Amino acid sequence: MPGHLCDVAGLRLGHWTDTRRPTGCSVILCPQGVTAGVDVRGAAPGTRETDLLRPENTVQQVHALLLSGGSAFGLDAASGVMRWLRERGHGLRVGPACVPIVPAAVLFDLWLGDPTFTPDASAGHAACEAASTTAERGSVGAGAGATVGKLLGPQWAMKSGLGMASLRVGGTALSALAAVNAVGDVLDPATGSIVAGARGADGRLRNTARALLAGEAPIRPVAGGATTLAVIATDAHLDKAQATKLAQMAHDGLARSIHPVHQPSDGDIVFSLATGGSGPADLGLLGVMAVEALAQAVLDAVRSARGLPGLPAAGELG
Repeated sequence: MPGHLCDVAGLRLGHWTDTRRPTGCSVILCPQGVTAGVDVRGAAPGTRETDLLRPENTVQQVHALLLSGGSAFGLDAASGVMRWLRERGHGLRVGPACVPIVPAAVLFDLWLGDPTFTPDASAGHAACEAASTTAERGSVGAGAGATVGKLLGPQWAMKSGLGMASLRVGGTALSALAAVNAVGDVLDPATGSIVAGARGADGRLRNTARALLAGEAPIRPVAGGATTLAVIATDAHLDKAQATKLAQMAHDGLARSIHPVHQPSDGDIVFSLATGGSGPADLGLLGVMAVEALAQAVLDAVRSARGLPGLPAAGELG
């Protein structure tokens, strides 16, 4: 730990980061087609093509995943990912056509800078062009405008970003990626200490949950105003039902590292990808691995972030 999402062979990660304001998008390319699942726990998600991942539905594989800032506007970036894949002949053959399958999810970062600047189709295409097995982490791509600790007021928030982690047990590899735009605080599950989140007037970290239980009133957050987008990838062979179950179990990694989590204003989503390269694996073991990797990816997101004026990062608190 931490590691990289692309420690699972067959995946590439690319970012596009806007230079005009803190926003961007990230794409996970798997043009050969891989099995995928999804589980949505937040009450205010912004998604595209997630219904087709339900186990009972026909399409069996995806060719990319897109995570984006820009709220619902950012879903437009998926069109650029589809165009990039189609230009190279990747996708689902449907009669004479080739249709790339690109599920997508977005987070809300419109309160930082000029909200008219959002990832679009050209941004998604550029993220594909930049894709590699060594893409960076931190305040890039979908994590460029990510923040945490907003439930007591955005003026007390901190900068977050995009993090990754991976591990291997026996012959099976599993990795996690998280763009952490949570309304709650980020905790280290090993110690219970807060790493990034709401700050007090003195600039020091507070405990949002304790403040609320003590009677402090939360703000009324914008619906969808905070979301953690996550991806679990493994080289194990899974069918769609198993991939869906893996995404469900992985949410415990968010519960271990973010508190409060899955709030009415959150759109928390976990995708899963299974490349199948290492063959069958025990689903229960994969669940344990996913929880650990995702919790560490969340920590990596706040530790790798770069601060902005008025939004310090964890590494800047001293």
